[in-house]
Amino acid sequence: MQGTFTRTVKLGVRSLMLHKLRSALTTLGVLFGVSSVIAMLAIGEGASIEAQEQIRQLGSQNVILRSVKPAEEQVSNQRQRVISYGLTHDDLERIRASFPGVRRVVPLRELPEEVRFGVNAIRPGVISTIPEYIDATGRVLGTGRFLNATDENTVSNVCVLGYEVSRALFPFQSPIGERVKIGADYFTVVGTLLPRVRLGSDRPEAGEDNPGELFIPLSTGTKWFGETLVKMRSGSMDMEEVQLHEIIIEVEHAENVPMVANAARTMLSREHTERDYKVIVPLELLLRAEETKRIFNIVLGSIAGISLLVGGIGIMNVMLATVTERTREIGIRRALGAKRRHIVTQFLVETVVLSVGGGILGILLGLLIPLLVERFADMRTVVTPGGPLLAFCISAGIGVIFGLYPAWRAATMDPVEALRHE
Repeated sequence: MQGTFTRTVKLGVRSLMLHKLRSALTTLGVLFGVSSVIAMLAIGEGASIEAQEQIRQLGSQNVILRSVKPAEEQVSNQRQRVISYGLTHDDLERIRASFPGVRRVVPLRELPEEVRFGVNAIRPGVISTIPEYIDATGRVLGTGRFLNATDENTVSNVCVLGYEVSRALFPFQSPIGERVKIGADYFTVVGTLLPRVRLGSDRPEAGEDNPGELFIPLSTGTKWFGETLVKMRSGSMDMEEVQLHEIIIEVEHAENVPMVANAARTMLSREHTERDYKVIVPLELLLRAEETKRIFNIVLGSIAGISLLVGGIGIMNVMLATVTERTREIGIRRALGAKRRHIVTQFLVETVVLSVGGGILGILLGLLIPLLVERFADMRTVVTPGGPLLAFCISAGIGVIFGLYPAWRAATMDPVEALRHE
């Protein structure tokens, strides 16, 4: 039995080699279909993982409250010199006093100040916050230390540099112990942080530099810079009073995150007459990203599946033409004693060889495309083992499914009529 099957495979391959160009062109449909399945799934998986990593950087057990300038205040008003909006210290105290299941609450303010060291100057995000910030956000310390309770209690002029700020101000030396000028005051550098994955909304625009972040104690920021921020825009001066730009609420258990988020929304809507805040829940974003990934993979898989379907139709078309061309050969084989199952097996072997051959080449091309995308498009791609395996199984299945009708048509020919065929 095994010897008969081996002879049938050899016969099928030999028949395909009689028309090399036609066989090669027939496999192209499956080849590009398989490669597109692998490449699309790899690109979709990479985009999804990157999005989920960005969200996890915020902390899946965090609820983030941010101050937002109300829409009606964004229109220039020359008569109004000071605009007051956003989160307040009262909001912070309410959260600390009344929200259950909260591990820590971290406030922060953003200061629009220039940072200078020697001839190097940069305008990063100067953030005044408390020592618990690094624990709540999961940021990783590079060198030195982060802010501590002593810095906050003694209103010390110390700072911690983000990765980008450290590289910009101290490209060839260690910043630890050096004094940088923030606004009009000098601060001693006590530590640096490693870079973080930035959220899409935080990314700089095309052609714009990423200035990074610098951290100082919250008490120090309030002492030297106050709560009124002055912004110069096109020759005019805008003054904004914002007590807190952000409050990070770290929840003890992930299952309590929705409850705390709802409590925060209720509290803010009751205490704020204007919509000058927004509530960001990374856990909700993460679940939404996972659902988007699933839908994205289904869409990409469907598109790639259509190309495989077209490739299968091409194989069927070629095999039907082959059956017509070899009608006399089929009649001779039937006259010499070949049974219908032998004819079916022969033509199925040929279609499977075409589809599997195209599938193997498609896998190689499909593994190459994600590498090229990462190299030239600067996009992350992730090839999972299931992608090539799924594509190969589909290609083999196409060979069987689309080869059944041509094989059945060849096997059901009348031997006498087949012998008379010219």
